Amino acid sequence: MAKGSGGVSELAKREQRLAYLLLLPTFVILFAIAVYPLGSVLVNSFTDKVFASGEEVQNVRFENYRQLLSMTIKEIPKVTDDAGNVVIDPDTGQPEYENPNRILPREPIRFRPLAEFSLGSNHYVLAATDPDFLRAVWDTVIFTLIAVTLELVLGIAVALIINANFRGQGLMRAIILVPWAIPTAVSSIMWSYMLQPNRTGFFNSLLSGLNLGSGEIAFLTNPKLQLPSMIAIDVWKTTPFMALLVLAGLQLIPKDIYEAADVDGAGPARQFFSLTLPLLKGTIAVALVFRTLDTLRVFDLFQIVLGQARYSMASFTYYELIQNRAMGYSSASSILIFLLLSAFAIIYMRTLGVDSE
Repeated sequence: MAKGSGGVSELAKREQRLAYLLLLPTFVILFAIAVYPLGSVLVNSFTDKVFASGEEVQNVRFENYRQLLSMTIKEIPKVTDDAGNVVIDPDTGQPEYENPNRILPREPIRFRPLAEFSLGSNHYVLAATDPDFLRAVWDTVIFTLIAVTLELVLGIAVALIINANFRGQGLMRAIILVPWAIPTAVSSIMWSYMLQPNRTGFFNSLLSGLNLGSGEIAFLTNPKLQLPSMIAIDVWKTTPFMALLVLAGLQLIPKDIYEAADVDGAGPARQFFSLTLPLLKGTIAVALVFRTLDTLRVFDLFQIVLGQARYSMASFTYYELIQNRAMGYSSASSILIFLLLSAFAIIYMRTLGVDSE
C-alpha cells in the first residue's frame, strides 16, 4: 500500500478528505445557527446600537460592560445633630445613617444602591451602575441552586417510588409527567392565578380556611416571597423531568446486585447509599447539567408571573432590548450570560466527570 511522505497511506488521506467533506454541511449549519449569531451579538456589545433604528452606530468599546459590572463600596456616615451627637432611631435604638444616594459617585458614571450591610460599628452601601442587572444575576443564580437541588432530591425520591413494582405503576408514571407536559406559559398563568393576593387565589383561600393566614398574602408582590414562589413553581413543573431521567438510570442497574446485597444483609438505606447512588452518578451528572443550564436561562416564568417586578438574567436582557431598545447594551448582557453558562457547564463537567462517563 502506497504511503505519503508523512508515512500516511493514500487511502487514509482519501478517507480523511471524505470525512471532512461529509462534515462540511454540519459545519455550515453550525456556523449559520450558532457561530454567526454569537459573533454578531459580540460585535454589537461593543457599540451603542439602537434596536430598530437607523441611527449611526458608534463603537463604545467596553463601556456597556463597565456600565453593567461597575461596583463600589462606600461607608455611610451617621446622622448627627447640631451638637455633633449621633442621632439614635427611637424605634430600633440604632444610629441613623445618611441617605446613601448622597455619598455615591455620579461622575463619570452614576452609582445606585444595591445593598447595605454593617461591619463592626460601621455601615456600608454596596452600589452599582446597574443594580438591576446584578440583582438579576444574583436572583437567577440563587433560583437555580435552590430549584435544581430540590428537583434532584424530589426527582430521586419519585423515581425510586415509581421504579418499584406495584399495581397501577404505568398509570402513576403517566400522571407524574402531567406538570412537565403542561407548557410553561400555561402553568405560569395558572400559578399566577393561584397565588393572587386575596381569597380568589387558591393558596390564600386554603390558608384562610385553615386559619393559617389572613387570606391576603402577597406572594407575587412581596419581595421576600417572590423568589420562593418562583422556586415552588419551577420545582412543581420540572421535578417530573428529573424523575424521568433518574428512572432511566435506575432501569439500567442490574437487579442481581440488590439480590446479592440482600444476601449480605444490607438494608434499604445501605443499598441506596452504597449501590444506587454510585451507579446513578453519570445519570445524575447529566441531569444536573441539563437542568442547571436550563434554569440559568429561565425567561418565560419570570416574564409571565413577575414582569418587571423582578428580573431573571434573560428577562432583563429582553427588557433592555424591547423596552429600552438598547441593542448594544442588551448584547453585552447576553455575552455575560453566555460566559456564566459556559463557566457552570465547564465546572459541572469537570467536577462530576460528565465528559468521562
